[in-house]
Amino acid sequence: MAYLVKSELKSVIRLYELDAITAEDDGIVEEAIAKAIEKAANILTPNDKLEWYDGRILYDAPAIFAAEGSARNLLVLGYVKSITLYFICELYNIGADYKDVQDRYDRAEGDLKDLASGVTNSSTLPRLTTAPPEEKESFYMGSRRKFNHE
Repeated sequence: MAYLVKSELKSVIRLYELDAITAEDDGIVEEAIAKAIEKAANILTPNDKLEWYDGRILYDAPAIFAAEGSARNLLVLGYVKSITLYFICELYNIGADYKDVQDRYDRAEGDLKDLASGVTNSSTLPRLTTAPPEEKESFYMGSRRKFNHE
């Protein structure tokens, strides 16, 4: 089973509207779900910059999106559903309020960024346990000598 399937999107869109938008092509829905998971994973995945080792919680994105059934975090699942709906509604807007979909997408993206940056935290998401790099670059502070034309 996958992290998210088409039938679970009924909490963000009526399934008959989803079928009308996609012309009952489940491949479009699966592609939108894959893109939404990739988008959410990209936001939650830390990079190699030292600023990520400032004490914030680092989440294990592969473990988050490998979960199935009741093991999934419901909040992140809801965000992925909203992002999926946004990618589907890019195709065609039939019966869905595009402004509402855009607002939900923006909120989901913003909340995921807050989660990744440490503004908000989750006690139920898997965490990475990586140590910060041993060697830090030295810090230099000062100014140049005063420039004078004379």
